Amino acid sequence: MRIIEKLESDVRSYVRSFPAVFDTAQGALLFDKNEKKYIDFFAGAGTLNYGHNNPRINEAIIKYLERNGVVHGLDKATVAKIDFLQKFQDTILKPRNLEYKVQFTGPTGTNSVETALKLARLIKKRSNIISFTNGYHGLTMGALSTTGNNFYRDEAYGVRLNTDFMPYDKYFGDDVNTIDYFRKFLEDNSSGVDLPAAVIIETIQGEGGINVASVEWLKELESLCREFDILLIVDDIQVGNGRAGTFFSFERAGITPDLVTLSKSIGGGLPMALLLMRPELDQWQPGEHTGTFRGNNLAFIAAAEGLSYWENEDLSQAVFYKGDIIKEELEKIRDKYKDIEIEVRGLGMVWGLDMKNGGIASEISKMAFENGLIIETAGSNGEVVKFLPPLIIEEDLLREGLKIIDMVIASYMKNRKELITGGAFDRIEK
Repeated sequence: MRIIEKLESDVRSYVRSFPAVFDTAQGALLFDKNEKKYIDFFAGAGTLNYGHNNPRINEAIIKYLERNGVVHGLDKATVAKIDFLQKFQDTILKPRNLEYKVQFTGPTGTNSVETALKLARLIKKRSNIISFTNGYHGLTMGALSTTGNNFYRDEAYGVRLNTDFMPYDKYFGDDVNTIDYFRKFLEDNSSGVDLPAAVIIETIQGEGGINVASVEWLKELESLCREFDILLIVDDIQVGNGRAGTFFSFERAGITPDLVTLSKSIGGGLPMALLLMRPELDQWQPGEHTGTFRGNNLAFIAAAEGLSYWENEDLSQAVFYKGDIIKEELEKIRDKYKDIEIEVRGLGMVWGLDMKNGGIASEISKMAFENGLIIETAGSNGEVVKFLPPLIIEEDLLREGLKIIDMVIASYMKNRKELITGGAFDRIEK
């Protein structure tokens, strides 16, 4: 670790949360240089839906490299790109009756978001964008303007320009329809909110704390956008690619976004991002929005192989099955430890234990790591323990990881009780 501490920027984060030197990985398991095993409930923040070193994906990449397939090609036509596009059309778009064109952006999710925002402004000739409370869309300047958490934002960045935030579903509780709230701002010419070019939304907020928008709310949002001629952008970077049980997270609501951002697991573990757009929205001039690494051919190979999981319903059914296991076990934990206020939220295979306290959630994550489980926190104050295992995780390994969480919460509660009994109640509450 000394070379990392000496040379790597202080901005590094996950190496602090998970202080081990990792060496190998397979499926839902990571191994450090001392061969200690860790169950991975983090999955590269949603990049590894198909697991570490997926053998099918690895084999496809190795074969491609062995025949000297083009690795870097900008946006030139390659066999790898054509195969991916054909596979994506046949396996994902056609079965869902979706008609989208595909733009390959820079290699990360924030590149896709930047592209979507820029295109929306180009089309509508309006600069304003609406994002939502607790939204997370990336940290480059345009995407950062639509990211809510003030940990990432600073006045010096100038990111407040041309973005307004509206309350997400249930932000004010169950009794307030936040679409009605949003509508009031659009209808009032003195609201101070300019008619936006687009709305950007996560149907399930990941980094924001596993907040799941209801089907009814999403339908109302789409209807509102249509009424006011606003483009609807769905950010499916983390909760798409099967994480919600269906390939796109918005399928459950029966809505059709104008633009969809995809990254993370779409590349099968390799850097890749793309933007889907309704064909009539493809109003770019050739070369108007480019990027050196918008043609990652190895990612095309990996992505095409990953899409083979969606040729039938097996993976989707497995996600819902394992999602029910996670839900059931987390609800047991909630009911078992009544001394802590815990809320369970999620869908498919993205779940959260809201501990209502960032200190508790952080301690649970730390103790889990010490016991061989990698799991991160989310939420505005890091108060949510976030469950994001690979979709292909074996059931016994999933249950083993959930038992570790149960065990470390029990240990935390025991230590807490002992400290309180010892007269340290005030210090614990702080």
